[in-house]
Amino acid sequence: MKRELGIARCGLACCLCSENTHCTGCNSGECSGKEWCENRKCSIKKEISHCYECNEDCKRGLLNKIKPYAFTQFIKRYSEEYLLDCLEANEKRGIVYHRGGITGDYDDFTDPEDLIEFIKTGKNSNK
Repeated sequence: MKRELGIARCGLACCLCSENTHCTGCNSGECSGKEWCENRKCSIKKEISHCYECNEDCKRGLLNKIKPYAFTQFIKRYSEEYLLDCLEANEKRGIVYHRGGITGDYDDFTDPEDLIEFIKTGKNSNK
């Protein structure tokens, strides 16, 4: 885990991403998604650093996917620091963020609340 990379504007975990060796991040000005990423554009327009700082319950852009939406909701409730703590603890338990391509153990959910519970406990009640 590269904790110093933290969380992307949309809520995805840059710190665990398999792309973090060559991705320059949302704020670099060289972001590969700078032309199309609705969450990046919106947060810049609102002058906030992350979607979790917004008061809206938004599901636009990448937030229409369970993982970034649940991660954003987790941070709104608990904090980015606590999310990073949980992700680090889960990594030590063998939970994988990206297994093949960009999917892993955090992608096996259809309900954001189930994913939030999994983040906190490392236990998937769906299995």
